[in-house]
Amino acid sequence: MAIKITDECINCGACEPECPNNAIYEGAEEWRFSDGTGLSGKVKPKSGGEYDADEPQEPVDYDVFYIVTDKCTECVGFHEEPQCAEVCPVDCCVPDEDNVETQDELFAKKDFLHLD
Repeated sequence: MAIKITDECINCGACEPECPNNAIYEGAEEWRFSDGTGLSGKVKPKSGGEYDADEPQEPVDYDVFYIVTDKCTECVGFHEEPQCAEVCPVDCCVPDEDNVETQDELFAKKDFLHLD
């Protein structure tokens, strides 16, 4: 499953540079599928829809750092554990029960994000 950041976030930013998928953004910051990935042109994430990879998307949260579910792989294929949760000083990076994915699905998402 993807990871989410709870409202207990203190906006320290420790998690952001740790994400290998560039799935973590500061509150109110727009995000793009192309940020830190190999995506370009039109993309169709597993969650549905079709997007221009370089088009800015609405922030998921305006108050605290947030994780874009379509870009979060729980660090599968990069690290043994989600790095955001490892470095968070207040333990607010937790599994997102609304976005449960298998290991195979997470590997497939990693491959989707980082096509060469």
